[in-house]
Amino acid sequence: KILRQYKLENRNWPPWQQTLPWPEVRFDWFSVIWAVILILFYRISSSNDVLRNAGWLDAQAVAKGQWWRLFTAMELHANLAHLAGNLSIGILLLGLTMGRYGTGVGLLAAYLAGIGGNLASFLMYSKPFHGLGASGMVMGALGLLAAQAFTWAKISHRPKRFLIAGLAAGVLLFALFGMTPGTDMVAHFGGFVAGLLIGASLTFFRPNAAQNTTANVISGVLLGLTLGLTWTLALLRAKLIP
Repeated sequence: KILRQYKLENRNWPPWQQTLPWPEVRFDWFSVIWAVILILFYRISSSNDVLRNAGWLDAQAVAKGQWWRLFTAMELHANLAHLAGNLSIGILLLGLTMGRYGTGVGLLAAYLAGIGGNLASFLMYSKPFHGLGASGMVMGALGLLAAQAFTWAKISHRPKRFLIAGLAAGVLLFALFGMTPGTDMVAHFGGFVAGLLIGASLTFFRPNAAQNTTANVISGVLLGLTLGLTWTLALLRAKLIP
């Protein structure tokens, strides 16, 4: 009787209340593995300046053809506080991103967004310039999450309202986490925008990527091959491997 009365009183739900095509919140704990990998990189590079110099974003070296530094710089950090700052927010944002887009697809998308952030720093800063860290990738994950607003707009009776509200929320979170004084805000902004664009593309072309096992496996393999290739080139250039 009580349930029947509840349904009668709420038979005309407000138009903003919609059924989403995926669970409201899905967290992928494989983001912890990403954190472990960064910790291992920090452990090795913190006692080896040659390795750090081989992989960080050196704008002059990139201009001379060492493009792989745009990739390898994301696995390196200046100090323990730098690493801890990226991991503290990165585990959460990447976990949510991988939960939304799929383990492999989400991680690869965030990684590509991080490259976009490094590319923005390379293009915007005057040379010489050095940079390192995964913050561009973390902000890329935030952009990917903000891009869900495009999906909400597609299924809503008020698409403009949902789109503006979702993007505004992403921008506000970016202002909170990505505009800390003393950090590379250009890389943060570039990563966020790249993540937003990649997320919008996935929303329109691969809306159910999280459930696509093949797409996730292929994305994971591509990411592994990219990491292996770029670091091999970096170590060969530094003459750390024959």
